[in-house]
Amino acid sequence: MQIPTYQSIGVRPLINCRGTYTIISGSLMLPEVREAMAEASKSYVHLEELMEAVGARIAELMQCEWALVTNGCAAALSQLTAACIAGKNPDHIKQLPNTTGLKNRVLYQPGHLHIYTHAIRATGAQLVEVEDHDALALALDDQTAMFAFFGDRADNSNMPLEDVVTICHRKNVPVLVDAAAERPDSPNVYLEAGADMVAYSGGKCLRGPQSAGLVLGRKDLLQAAFANGAPHHSIGRAMKAGKEEIMGLLAAVEKWIERDHDAEWREWENRLDIITNAVSNLPSITTRIQQPGRSNVCPILEIHWEPKALPITPDEVQHQLSDGDPRIEVFTHENGIEIMPYMMQDGEDVIVAKRLKEILGK
Repeated sequence: MQIPTYQSIGVRPLINCRGTYTIISGSLMLPEVREAMAEASKSYVHLEELMEAVGARIAELMQCEWALVTNGCAAALSQLTAACIAGKNPDHIKQLPNTTGLKNRVLYQPGHLHIYTHAIRATGAQLVEVEDHDALALALDDQTAMFAFFGDRADNSNMPLEDVVTICHRKNVPVLVDAAAERPDSPNVYLEAGADMVAYSGGKCLRGPQSAGLVLGRKDLLQAAFANGAPHHSIGRAMKAGKEEIMGLLAAVEKWIERDHDAEWREWENRLDIITNAVSNLPSITTRIQQPGRSNVCPILEIHWEPKALPITPDEVQHQLSDGDPRIEVFTHENGIEIMPYMMQDGEDVIVAKRLKEILGK
């Protein structure tokens, strides 16, 4: 049998100049991750034993109490919410998403509600917005299961995480941080601030399996989250992380500890220099390096031009890059385009530089 390829079924691969966005398949797995997954595929194991051992090993590497591998970060949000609602009680687990008689309120603050909170609502949870410290203290009651904090909005919040933790812990309400596209550095900044659970994507900066997520935090809550997920018959049964994803993510975490992150940053800057040098002499072109926020932590090259000097719109440039061969995907803004080297591969900077010079130089 001839192994199928993307091209053999009419799908065009692309050069990723956007970042770790799921719609363009996140990141590419590291070679060590692929090897770990291939090795894991050769044997049968008991998944409960595997998750226990991997949870302990990742916790050791990441200097935290416990770890859990899920079927992506969105799955982690569902399983962790279910854990805070149903715990490990078999009857309560089977009952979800019917939360009758169970605590089901999940609190959040303004600006922290985003499209991924659908994964929280899927458990039957009721999302309740609290404006400030006083409102949070009043909202905490016997029906409150959890507080959801969006890490990417931490710097623009009414309440800093430390305050949320202090108030919630007075009522024994756990705090979850969604840090999907952030760096899972060790020691963990959110756990040090008192959060009970922190969820990451396994297929973004970690460059693990795209269908894997990483959770760090309290052992009791993470083990309850596992009970509310596959292979158990629960609301998370459809969110299966197989033995290959589990071992692949472990390999990604092992490698994360070893990677030279400073050298990676220098390589990203070198790639942006090559692209900048290719277009900087074109009429009216200006460039700027934008520093990242908490997510997709990588320098971003902004390329601007004056429409009168270069009569082509950013959207037209984007379409020509996408329609070309090889296909290149970038983001646009009002006066130009953005290039993120985060997920580019060796040699792709030269290809992108050449295509941009061709398109903008016409």
